[in-house]
Amino acid sequence: MDRLQRRGAAHGHGQPAPGRVATPWLALLAGPLSYGIAAPALLLDDLARATGTGEQAAAAGVTAFGWGIALGTPLLAALLARRGVRAALTAAAALVAAGTLVLVLVPTVPALVIGAAVQALGSAGLTVTAMKLADSARQMGVVAASLAVVGATGPLTGALVADISSWQAALALPLLAVLAVPAARRGTAPPDAAPTPFDPLGMALLALLVTAAVLVPHRPLVTGPATVALLLLLVAWIRVRPDGFLPAAVARDGRFLAACALAFALGVVNFALLYAAPDLLREHAGWAGARSGVVLLAPYLIGGFCSGFLVAASARVPRRVAAAALLATGAAAPLLAAVTTAVPLLLVAMTLASLAAATGQGVLALHATGVVPAARRAEALGLFNLAYLLSVAFGPAIAVALSQPTA
Repeated sequence: MDRLQRRGAAHGHGQPAPGRVATPWLALLAGPLSYGIAAPALLLDDLARATGTGEQAAAAGVTAFGWGIALGTPLLAALLARRGVRAALTAAAALVAAGTLVLVLVPTVPALVIGAAVQALGSAGLTVTAMKLADSARQMGVVAASLAVVGATGPLTGALVADISSWQAALALPLLAVLAVPAARRGTAPPDAAPTPFDPLGMALLALLVTAAVLVPHRPLVTGPATVALLLLLVAWIRVRPDGFLPAAVARDGRFLAACALAFALGVVNFALLYAAPDLLREHAGWAGARSGVVLLAPYLIGGFCSGFLVAASARVPRRVAAAALLATGAAAPLLAAVTTAVPLLLVAMTLASLAAATGQGVLALHATGVVPAARRAEALGLFNLAYLLSVAFGPAIAVALSQPTA
């Protein structure tokens, strides 16, 4: 974190230094990932009609996107650590383009799931690279804020694009991040260390663990025990290969794991409220469709914009104080949403959730990468974002499940 502050102070004004990517390009590189999460929020009915399925089947695309960004983050972070910025950006951009092509051309549920997963793999790579290239707390704050602000506008943007063009065009919005790739390729974040022998078993165990964890909200009786078993196998494998795909220096650090757990919890709250919001506003205010999207702009834009300043300011706040504030804010949001039917208070709850998640992603990323060896920061950043982005699979699934009428 001190390194980030020194570099940020050295280049905080004027033109970017050689090898330093300008902040707006980093925001564009990272932000569109949130379209894949948020743009379908008001389109589930359209997706259900187009594919001839129910709303829960249509939401499988969102779950697949959550799986893709959760798995893609450590995979592309490992590529970034081994091969550097250009290789990671090239692979990520190709995945985003391929997944988008499938989503646009094949309007079926299997294609929706496959396309969203592939698109998400690439989006995760672009975002983790943007966070790696952020060389100050201020730039990290802007990256986190861009994800939150795009997430805030995502439901309305998706609905408007679908009205003007089609739902396929709305699902193609993450492709916008590719526009920043040429500028980001000039960034000079070299591989963190000399390449170590590839660990295919460690990678396979992590991939299976992520897959099982993503499916827990949908098939808990099967995937819950499978997740625990795979986690134990991965822990055992780390003892055998401490320098493998999941480095022991990262996985065994209690401060790193605490930051990951808090980021995951904040993300679950935020994404659950984001997907529950249309039903809550329809139930308590009679609002639906684009009107809900307009109303949702306020809380999520406030949370997103404020998070950028809070992440930048976090460098002057003790870590425990920052973590306690995030925990309190994140806990207050679902409690308030659960006990109130007043629309203004619902919007306050959504603002708190957005603020806690967006600020937490930036602040906790700095904390998580600051406690591991410098040679492992790319992998640590990938694993931290894996923890945060797993919430994308859990939050919407929980919201959809809670919205279903009980028998």
